[in-house]
Amino acid sequence: MSERSELRSTVLAGVDGSPQSTAAARWAAAEAVRRGASLRLVHAWPWLTDGVSSYAEPDDLPEAAQRTLAEAAEAVRARHPELAVQTDAVLDSPIDGLVAAAADAELLVLGSRGRGGFTGLLLGSVSMSVAGRSGVPVIVVREAVEAADGAGGAGEVVVGVDAHAPEEEVLAFAFREAALRGARVRAVHGWELPPLFGYAGGAVPAAEVEQSEALEAKLLSLALAGPRERHPQVAVVEDVRLGAARALVEASAGASLVVVGRRHRSFDLGPRLGRVAHAVLHHAEAPVAVVPHP
Repeated sequence: MSERSELRSTVLAGVDGSPQSTAAARWAAAEAVRRGASLRLVHAWPWLTDGVSSYAEPDDLPEAAQRTLAEAAEAVRARHPELAVQTDAVLDSPIDGLVAAAADAELLVLGSRGRGGFTGLLLGSVSMSVAGRSGVPVIVVREAVEAADGAGGAGEVVVGVDAHAPEEEVLAFAFREAALRGARVRAVHGWELPPLFGYAGGAVPAAEVEQSEALEAKLLSLALAGPRERHPQVAVVEDVRLGAARALVEASAGASLVVVGRRHRSFDLGPRLGRVAHAVLHHAEAPVAVVPHP
């Protein structure tokens, strides 16, 4: 194992005492077991900061913060008594604290109050902001999903693919998750009709649609050639549909995980989630992994 792998053998979960964060902690615990990693539960408590320290000693925490961490750890250990669990309070705002704490983790898991589906509730601002800034993959879990499926079972891992410019990091993450679960990958490439059809104002000729779709399907196959070769044990479904965001949301029903990409920026100008990732985080019916890429 490389030095980098050893440093990143931790799954991090943000907890705040809500049912949603408890669901995230349980989901993260199952993911840590699956990866052979340890679990770290982090609670942000900005009011304790003295401008010098980064972490609080357990005895320095107010009773509410101690209880939040203890209850989350208890919920996790009840399901996974063999799992190594660490609890910490970071002396920072939830967004800045979680982004900083995740720097040494393999991935970060957060909870959401969203219900999924196109009429679902909106995602929480903390989860959205952290997903837009984190340097490591962020998985957002809804309470109802965790209660029904634990950490996702062996359902499909759905990954959004831009067949014209595939992101290697996103595909690698999706194939690895599928291999860990014994699941198949559903690679969804959502494409759009050329703008000229919209300007025409009439129905698009069926022949034009078929021809375009065939080309998009060929591009998707080419984009998946490398990951397929590296993960021959993972079955793959190639799924080409009109409309990227809607295609992924529709494919999320029954999936164990939906994987989307986000361009990683070395400078901090606020969240940088693309249109597709933004829509999927709000409306997907499965946990969503946002994977940063160059």
